[in-house]
Amino acid sequence: MSVKIIPMGNTVEETLMNMETAAASGEMKKTDTKKIERALISLTDKDGIEGFARELFERGIEILSTGGTAKKIREAGIDVKDVSEFTGFPEMLDGRVKTLHPLVHGGILNQRANEEHQRQCAEQGIKNIDLIAVNLYAFEKAVADPNCSFADAIENIDIGGPTLLRAAAKNFHDVTVIVDPSDYPYVLAEIAATGNTTLKTRFRLMKKVYALTADYDAVISQWLEQIDPATNPYFAQKSVVL
Repeated sequence: MSVKIIPMGNTVEETLMNMETAAASGEMKKTDTKKIERALISLTDKDGIEGFARELFERGIEILSTGGTAKKIREAGIDVKDVSEFTGFPEMLDGRVKTLHPLVHGGILNQRANEEHQRQCAEQGIKNIDLIAVNLYAFEKAVADPNCSFADAIENIDIGGPTLLRAAAKNFHDVTVIVDPSDYPYVLAEIAATGNTTLKTRFRLMKKVYALTADYDAVISQWLEQIDPATNPYFAQKSVVL
């Protein structure tokens, strides 16, 4: 069975018009889940984030964010809550730990129709996070710099980002996950039309996540294969005995 792809316009308004036409012709079904209430946005590439975040906020969606992304959203005059405030746990270890917390991942991974999941979430005070917009540290760009040391390269391996993405992608039945800013208009148009995205859209976005994270890990692996511990100065350091 072929899936009809609704053409994406250059603006939210154009995309919404395309979707309304599709809905009228029966090509698009409304979402089978409740409205998106909360989004987590954490980006290296912040292009277009102000407009995207503003649209979400104006539709009553609570925005969670971290670090520089939260700062950029806040500077645009949009209400945003730091993830550290949401979890009650500070960012730590030079930013290595920002979103790795049960209140975040429980909010993403719980199955909304699973009564036992909902009981546990209520017991632990876990709130749903329905939309994830994340892109990753630019590892490939970092290691292309001839002045990038081994230690610098390791710090450019993203941990929290892929974890968020894979969690949201696994639970695509309930969660919308965005890795590509070109999907912002389409997602916003669906939210405008129905309060959420369709299951088919969430599946399409989920596939992008696993393609991205597979490529990301492949680049890291290929780079590591080029490292010779016999000649790299990082490995000449004396071992530290604790």
